[in-house]
Amino acid sequence: MNEGYNVAIVGATGMVGQAFVQVLKERRFPVKKWKLLASARSVDKTINIGGEAYTIEEAGPDAFRGIDFAFFSAGGEISKDLAPEAVKKGAVVIDNSSAFRMDPEVPLVVPEVNPDAVLRHKGLISNPNCSTIQMVVALQPLHAAVGLKRVVAATYQAVSGAGKEAVDELKDQSRAVLDGQEPEKAVIPYKGATTHHQIAFNMVPHIDVVEDSDYTKEEMKMIKETRKIMGLENLPITVTTVRVPVFNGHSEALNVELKAPLSPIEARQLFYEAAGVVVMDDPANFVYPMPAMTEGKDEVFVGRIRADGSVPYGLNLWVVADNIRKGAATNSVQIAELLI
Repeated sequence: MNEGYNVAIVGATGMVGQAFVQVLKERRFPVKKWKLLASARSVDKTINIGGEAYTIEEAGPDAFRGIDFAFFSAGGEISKDLAPEAVKKGAVVIDNSSAFRMDPEVPLVVPEVNPDAVLRHKGLISNPNCSTIQMVVALQPLHAAVGLKRVVAATYQAVSGAGKEAVDELKDQSRAVLDGQEPEKAVIPYKGATTHHQIAFNMVPHIDVVEDSDYTKEEMKMIKETRKIMGLENLPITVTTVRVPVFNGHSEALNVELKAPLSPIEARQLFYEAAGVVVMDDPANFVYPMPAMTEGKDEVFVGRIRADGSVPYGLNLWVVADNIRKGAATNSVQIAELLI
């Protein structure tokens, strides 16, 4: 039996990096040695794991010697620079950025949907976008049963998806608005934008840059990644992504057109039997998923399952998940678990 694995976390001081540590501990992943890596400005800070203080080291090519698994969540540029170096040193890299997701040589994996894809890895595996992960977990049981004809998605995404600065901005703006002051705006819709919008008591239908198609990069990620993960290259899918004033937990309204009849009762049963899904679907008694109740959980929660009478075989779903855990850290750790 393997005595354990040497694990590196790149971006260890960020929200997802800290969640990596938490999830690895909770799921009893067999870690023999921890290496916590970040940028130069975080060097010599410490993170406590199981009562022991670990010092942050600077992420660089030589940091991956002897590492078995490297979990990356430090942005696409860092991944492009260092992930290949980690692979050369013998590590299996599980990358949470968008840098390699659409590379045909790199598996893009959600364990409940396409676990066999990990077998094709060449040292590097991509973790999908957070909003994509929860959507495909909900779509997979329907696809396996009767097939998907078309998907229309609208997301309601928490500010934690934009990082700690966005979480702090929502807190600060909320206080300012309640005190009758003008809120400062610097992070939403994304850092570096030429214009920023208030997120407190507001919604912003703009996540990441707008592409030539007039869709945002976030919307196109969901479309392209869903097709790759599910192996449905020509699936008609359209998405509108919206940032909402919620700290944690993404919600999605999915309208799914199917290839054959499937009643809400039958769909509900499929979800009850699906791995990684929790059904909360009794709206008459006020039972449905909400971000506040999914925080800290690893499952994808599905409710408001009902027929769409405007098409021959349609269903509406409401899907909620913790975007930092299942949308990032937990899914990455599950990928590593598949490999061991």
